[in-house]
Amino acid sequence: MAEFVNVAVDGMGGDNAPLEIVKGAVEAVNESSHVKVFITGQPDQINSELAKYTYNKEQVEVVPASEVIDMAEPPVMAIRTKKDSSLVKALNLVKAGTCDAYVSAGSTGATLVGGQVIVGRIKGVERPPLAPLIPTADGCALLIDCGANVDARPSHLVQFAKMGSVYMESVMGVKSPRVAIVNIGAEEEKGNALVKETFPLLKNCPDIHFIGSIEARDIPEGKADVIVCEAFVGNVILKMYEGVGGVLIKKVKEGMMTSLRSKIGALLVKPALKQTLKAFDLEQYGGAPMLGLKGLVVKTHGSSRSVEIKNSILQCITFTEQNINQKIKEKITMEEN
Repeated sequence: MAEFVNVAVDGMGGDNAPLEIVKGAVEAVNESSHVKVFITGQPDQINSELAKYTYNKEQVEVVPASEVIDMAEPPVMAIRTKKDSSLVKALNLVKAGTCDAYVSAGSTGATLVGGQVIVGRIKGVERPPLAPLIPTADGCALLIDCGANVDARPSHLVQFAKMGSVYMESVMGVKSPRVAIVNIGAEEEKGNALVKETFPLLKNCPDIHFIGSIEARDIPEGKADVIVCEAFVGNVILKMYEGVGGVLIKKVKEGMMTSLRSKIGALLVKPALKQTLKAFDLEQYGGAPMLGLKGLVVKTHGSSRSVEIKNSILQCITFTEQNINQKIKEKITMEEN
């Protein structure tokens, strides 16, 4: 294995670029000596931010890119016309083999299109899904798909289950991860046409640990490790998670400030509460990997701060060292045979 795991970071992508992107990259290299970050973007801005920090200069390289793809731009057109954008430059570093992985807080659409068109799919993979980790009572679960394939077919969902199982077992260390399909009830006969057709395929799939349907309310309880659904449902689940989590934290803080007694109590429970709430902060889990591509593509939130960028970069190390793409390839090839 090479001395470093090389990660291309879109330095100009996201609401807080390049400030939080560069900060997160520096935090990542300061935390791990096994990663080198290639930051693509406008050198003057990126170098100005880098000058604020102390880090190993061998672990950071700036790759000039004169253009920026905006969030509102049509993804396909942007990829075709802005060849010198920070996003396209970063993806091309993965395509060329210079980098093992790509991280961006920029345009989701351009990342999804570029991942397939530039990096390319593993042979046999029908549709690469976005698969973020979400917090649960027992740790975390993989939600697959959350935004890439809103019109998925049953065969796609079966592949999602297989790729998600590989990820949870190899990256998160979950032995024989429990796979469930999102449904409106536990009974096998319930669900829409997609779920009804997919259920027996998952049930008869020998190389995953399928436990049946899961209702949305059971996801936070940690009753499954791999949550399978098409992207429309997955995105709704993810956004609801984020929204409810934010409101609950806000209300808890407000409640603690209502009286002198509650303020004193807040001081006493603050350390334990802070640790508990941290476990339900999605930023702690990094971005959503786009599984099934020839190189790792990770999409973070557009509003990502440095902690999410850092954790996204660090998750690329485990992904690469565990050779996840080869394991996914073997799983899909097994399916074809």
